[in-house]
Amino acid sequence: MSSTSDPKDVLKQYFGYTKFRHYQEQIIDHVLDKKDCMVLMPTGGGKSLCYQIPALMFEGLTLVISPLIALMKDQVDALKLNGIPAAYLNSALSGQQQTAIIDQLKNKELKLLYLAPERLIGNQGEFSRFLQTLEISLIAIDEAHCISQWGHDFRPEYIQLSTLKTSFPGTPVIALTATADRLTKEDILKQLKLDNPGIFVSSFNRENIRYFVAPKRESYSQLLDFLQKHEGESGIIYTLSRASAEGVAASLKADGYDALPYHAGLSREVREKHQDMFIKDEVKIITATIAFGMGIDKSNVRFVVHMDLPKNIEGYYQETGRAGRDGLKSDVLLFYSYADVMKLQRFVEVENNEQQSQVMLKKLQEMAEYGNLRTCRRKYLLNYFDEEAESDCGSCDICLNDKEQFDGTIIAQKALSAVARLEQNFGAGYVIDVLRGSKSEKIRSKHKQLKTYGVGADISKDAWNHYIRDLLYLGFLSKTNTQFPVLKLTEKSLSVLRGEEKVMLFKIQETVYQTIEKQQELPMEASLFDRLKLLRKKLAVSENVPPYIIFSDATLKELATYMPCNMEDLQEISGFGAVKLEKYGEVFLEEVVEYCSLRGLKSQMDKKQKKRKRKSNLKTPTKMESLRFFREGKSTEEIAKVRELSVSTIESHLSDCVQEGLLDILEVMPQSLIDEIAPVIIENTIPGLKPVKEKLRNDITYGQIRAVYNFLQRKGTL
Repeated sequence: MSSTSDPKDVLKQYFGYTKFRHYQEQIIDHVLDKKDCMVLMPTGGGKSLCYQIPALMFEGLTLVISPLIALMKDQVDALKLNGIPAAYLNSALSGQQQTAIIDQLKNKELKLLYLAPERLIGNQGEFSRFLQTLEISLIAIDEAHCISQWGHDFRPEYIQLSTLKTSFPGTPVIALTATADRLTKEDILKQLKLDNPGIFVSSFNRENIRYFVAPKRESYSQLLDFLQKHEGESGIIYTLSRASAEGVAASLKADGYDALPYHAGLSREVREKHQDMFIKDEVKIITATIAFGMGIDKSNVRFVVHMDLPKNIEGYYQETGRAGRDGLKSDVLLFYSYADVMKLQRFVEVENNEQQSQVMLKKLQEMAEYGNLRTCRRKYLLNYFDEEAESDCGSCDICLNDKEQFDGTIIAQKALSAVARLEQNFGAGYVIDVLRGSKSEKIRSKHKQLKTYGVGADISKDAWNHYIRDLLYLGFLSKTNTQFPVLKLTEKSLSVLRGEEKVMLFKIQETVYQTIEKQQELPMEASLFDRLKLLRKKLAVSENVPPYIIFSDATLKELATYMPCNMEDLQEISGFGAVKLEKYGEVFLEEVVEYCSLRGLKSQMDKKQKKRKRKSNLKTPTKMESLRFFREGKSTEEIAKVRELSVSTIESHLSDCVQEGLLDILEVMPQSLIDEIAPVIIENTIPGLKPVKEKLRNDITYGQIRAVYNFLQRKGTL
């Protein structure tokens, strides 16, 4: 489909970006060499492009295997908007729709086909045998961790994908996942039987996400404080139970927030409706169980909250990764209590599989450690995925806290003494109850006779939890790595108990996120951003797609920051590929130009960080191809037919060539037409080309007007 052999040209032409991220370029080159590979790339890191660009450069069809119906639809909608022929096959389609797609496959009309693993291998492999009659250039397996029983989201149907290398010999396979620890990575490679694969592990660091953990007390009240920092923004709030999802949504509605629940207990129709409203920005907040979000490619989620503890780091990382996929600053908040750890222990065990149960319990304990941290949370997450990291990220609650300390020797002595007198046989909860003199029946009678019973009654339970975590972090206490961790003394404990060593504890401070003001990433025109969002929403409604598929918030913020004033400038805004430039360029440009004109603002394109390279505009292969055909004597209509593009796109190519001096305006149109159009452009005082068009004959096109406009700009008349 692509007429170029350069992936960067394809990236710009179809997706509107000029640079690859992470290891995208190396991965794409590897796939283009028809070699297998496994890709670990964080959520929002751009995994899709690693197979979508090769799909456009290969001759045949690319299969994309995904368990996520919602993601299939989103990605196919996005690809179609970029001018790429793609489709999906799943249970959501009618028999007639599926037949139409089969016909497209037979006629070689598609470049990408998304389908679930069950569809590929089900029905005794009938569909797989049909696909073997087609030219399959590439197979992409998304969410590849689902094939591993050590992964956090094991799906038995994925196991059968191990037959792919036999069914499609010689076809390269790319396996992709955002979340896999070392054990899971090794299992993916083993199960899929990849042939000497390239392994690409991108950084798991999501620099734009700030991580916060707060004690799980009065969590709803804390949630309201947090939401005040994200007024009017989209977010997901995860709960452990369906009842909590319903309850939090109802409470938020009563408090004036735009929220809906999502969980498996709702009917399919209601779930789909709520999800659709969320991705189309018709509702701002979804309160959900973990059933929600896999495959949701909504780029402008600004926050993710966990009201309850996730079962493992992989799940937590993946869910928090649904925030900030557009690269803009986003916040994630976890409410933590050890009670959640105890509650989850019975849920993570796998019946009749002791080995896997132990793996899952270990993952839960690692999640608990994250909640108890006294060191950088980002470093802990990155280290979990075998990635080195600095000790201070500057953007988690631990690192943002000024870590003010005080002499806590007496508090430490009380805690260590209690652990010693309880003979190092109890966990933190029981030790704290003894320290506070709890009257609970669970406190044994003999322990109520201890000297340490009640010596810490003046300190709250939450504060004691805080100080116990400090003592663990500082090495004055340790705990066993068992299902019910027990506190133990260490070599350092004795010197404290003897009064030989001073202990500096951290002061308890206000939850850090409450002190942080909402950040404005770019010095943009906020009112223009709002107008552009309304325009995007209008277009999205008319095309029945989510707004972020038209353009991401990041693209709109670039427009509202740099305020391009012509089509050449617009091409430098991320997200404007050839198809979207043709389809939406004029209407967005008019909105920007009108806004600037009304307020007397000038374009800020000269302040854009990357240097503008005029030659990169005119040397774009697609424009040079149009120019070549024009030089051969073909009309714009003939070029459009040959190149399978619209006449307006060809006119746009030629008008840009006029502006760059590659084409004389008289080669494009007669002098009489120039004389007719030029005065109207010069006298026009209203921004945009539309007012000029309205004053000219109906048969004069926008392309002709733009060519004259560019000619006058080049002459310096405008």
